[in-house]
Amino acid sequence: MFRTALRNVLAHKARLLMTVLAVMLGVAFVSGTLVFTNSLTEALQTQSAKGFDHVDVAVTAQWQEDEDSGFGEYPDLTPAMVEDAAAVPGAERAIGIVFGFTAIADKDGDLIGSGFESRGGNYWGDEDPRYALTDGRAPEGEGEILIDSATAKRAGFKVGDTVRMSVDGPVLKPVITGIFTTDDGNVAAGGSLTLFDTATAQKLFGKTDTFDEIAVKAKDGVGNTELETQLEKALPAGAVDTMTGGELAADQTRAIDRSMSGIKQAMLGFAGIALFVGTFIIANTFTMLVAQRTKELALMRAVGASRRQVTRSVLIEAFVVGTVAGAAGLVAGVGIGVGLRSLLGMLDAPLPDGPLVIGTDTVVTSFAVGVLVTMMAAWLPGRRAAKIPPVAAMSALHAQATTKSLVLRNTLGALFSAAGVAVVLMATTMDGSDGQAPMALGAMLLIIGVFVLTPLLSRPLIAAVAPVLRLFGVSGKLARQNSVRNPRRTAATASALMIGLTLITGMTVAAGSLQKSIENMAASAIEADYMVSMANHSELSPDVEKKLKGTEGITATSPLRDTESLIGDETEYLTGVDGSTINELTEFEMESGAFEVGGTRVVTDTRTAEKYGWETGSGFTVSYEDGEKQKLTVSGVYVANEMISGIMVDTATLAPHEPEPADMMVMVKTADGPSDATKDSLEKALGSNPGIKVQDKKDLSNEIGQLFTVVLNMVYGLLAMAVIVAVIGVINTLAMSVFERSQEIGMLRAIGLDRKGIKRMVRLESLVISLFGAVLGIGLGVFFGWAAGELMSTTMSTYELVLPWGRMGVFLLLAAVVGVLAALWPARRAARLNTLQAIKAE
Repeated sequence: MFRTALRNVLAHKARLLMTVLAVMLGVAFVSGTLVFTNSLTEALQTQSAKGFDHVDVAVTAQWQEDEDSGFGEYPDLTPAMVEDAAAVPGAERAIGIVFGFTAIADKDGDLIGSGFESRGGNYWGDEDPRYALTDGRAPEGEGEILIDSATAKRAGFKVGDTVRMSVDGPVLKPVITGIFTTDDGNVAAGGSLTLFDTATAQKLFGKTDTFDEIAVKAKDGVGNTELETQLEKALPAGAVDTMTGGELAADQTRAIDRSMSGIKQAMLGFAGIALFVGTFIIANTFTMLVAQRTKELALMRAVGASRRQVTRSVLIEAFVVGTVAGAAGLVAGVGIGVGLRSLLGMLDAPLPDGPLVIGTDTVVTSFAVGVLVTMMAAWLPGRRAAKIPPVAAMSALHAQATTKSLVLRNTLGALFSAAGVAVVLMATTMDGSDGQAPMALGAMLLIIGVFVLTPLLSRPLIAAVAPVLRLFGVSGKLARQNSVRNPRRTAATASALMIGLTLITGMTVAAGSLQKSIENMAASAIEADYMVSMANHSELSPDVEKKLKGTEGITATSPLRDTESLIGDETEYLTGVDGSTINELTEFEMESGAFEVGGTRVVTDTRTAEKYGWETGSGFTVSYEDGEKQKLTVSGVYVANEMISGIMVDTATLAPHEPEPADMMVMVKTADGPSDATKDSLEKALGSNPGIKVQDKKDLSNEIGQLFTVVLNMVYGLLAMAVIVAVIGVINTLAMSVFERSQEIGMLRAIGLDRKGIKRMVRLESLVISLFGAVLGIGLGVFFGWAAGELMSTTMSTYELVLPWGRMGVFLLLAAVVGVLAALWPARRAARLNTLQAIKAE
């Protein structure tokens, strides 16, 4: 039986090629994901370890909590502590480190880096062991800086250039005195690193004569643990935490593993979808192969082969196919891994250098996935073939499905579909994350149910296009009959395309609806023309609002300031606003009372009011960070949105209790309304500061929507793999269908249907199958997009369902194109069949 199985594989190489391709693509995606993420993880970890070469023990401040007030702070790391750390017997040197956000503009005035990764720090003394100068000298004073070599190359800077930059205050124009290299991961990710002399860095980052961290290097022969013990004895007990370089590197490694885990799981999820789609194709292929060899298998049964041996022979074929596909997929996956690294580099997302990692886990997984998926998909056709009685197989009576099997299939499909719809609808009534798991379960049940019901659905849906097919004469009529002749085969082929389009359509509906909801959010409650904030979303200096308030053309401003407080034992962040102008800048729906903020009168959102049992007129006591307490009164309860919420208090009330006030954002109302000219004037009023963003409502929604667009495009790219597998499935089905119908095609040619008509018949059949799968996929995708939106609307009050009719039309058109392209080779093959030989074919 083993030799027979191998001969069958070799005898049907062309037929099995498409199956190998379908499995190979799925395996390639899996192995490519593992190669890419493993290589990137090792490169990041290696670079991270290099970053800790200069530190054997790191000293940081330990959180000190005030038991009386419930608040706390980090104590200062002083120059004296740096000296004490450097003086311990095992220390070679100690470096005081200061860091913070630093925005540096390129030659066009645009921010370099991506905001969060635009950082600044201090250069220690005349020669800092952390950074190797490649050109120039160390900075001296506020007018001089160093920049990293990657930023210098990207922006075209050189030593002696003057640059525009800021921290959180006015624009500075220092001169570049040197360029350095660094192993900093933020720079590798596309950010920038700017270095000042230590005194300047402390001044700019608000760390007057203090440090954020102390890095200590051990002398030769002194272990990290020994040095750590010496430092703990020399530095104030309970005021600092120490951590060895090995522990820092291990923490960084774990953090990298966690961050890469999400990427790996997402990519493997899409690989799983491609394999899931490929499973249909494999099962479909083996079903057709077994059907074509019915008489052969019956003869084997007649001469003594058992059912188990017949099943085993089919599984051996699947094993050989899976092994070949696994090997090919592994090789292709290595290419995908290399390609992904190159692609990210081209997209200005430079990655650290490192070797290509092809681990044992990648090799084992590739072959395991290829073999297991193929054998699982082939098991059912093999088992079905083994159960056919030899006499029935000889007469081909087995070909028609029994009424009992069809009733059972349709009943199961209806039960799965009903259960899926019920669970999805139940999930839409739940709150936020509670409904995610039930919705995923319901979606899976519904997809399985529709897949099982697809043969039943194929007849009425394909019959609906019969009038159109009649326009193509005999070819159109034959295409319709061929499409419904074997509903199971048509269903399996269409289902592959259906799953891909279900996911694509669902994501498109969800993303479009979210974008609209964000626009509604900005328009529903914010009357301000502009929102001013830091590029990295960090705290904004109060001087910004003062400067804006005095600018011509601005009619009202208000900061949004978060201030930590205690209400009872609960920590609450109060939102500081200008009570005299906030009504001009916002327009919230009031549940009760009036929107009055000033003195001890505050407003709160419905969630907070419900949490504490407040209503209009309720009083409560708040404890500030300075230990002072104050009684406040609720003047109104408003309906919040995702941009502004919480308890709003006048900044004049908060100011006496804030040692270092800082704003998160400033809302601005202008006399002329939003326009390009107004925006330019505001930016100029702020000194064209690269670290500050001036955004109108549209800019805000576009910024958030851009993230969805990027994610959606990534999803389109990843799901394209599943669609490609589906296309291979259509080609495979048509090619094997042509082989099965060789005699029929020969007869059609003999009675007058020309080659052009044969080609048209095959193309129309492919088109019908593709559009059938597309209609099911788009319909399911719209349903899932609606359901996901209903779930999101429980936490997003401005949610609005948007159906992207244009894109759905494009998806339908692409499905038609897929059908036409997939039919090119099978149609050509059918048209070139020799008429006499085809008529004699069995």
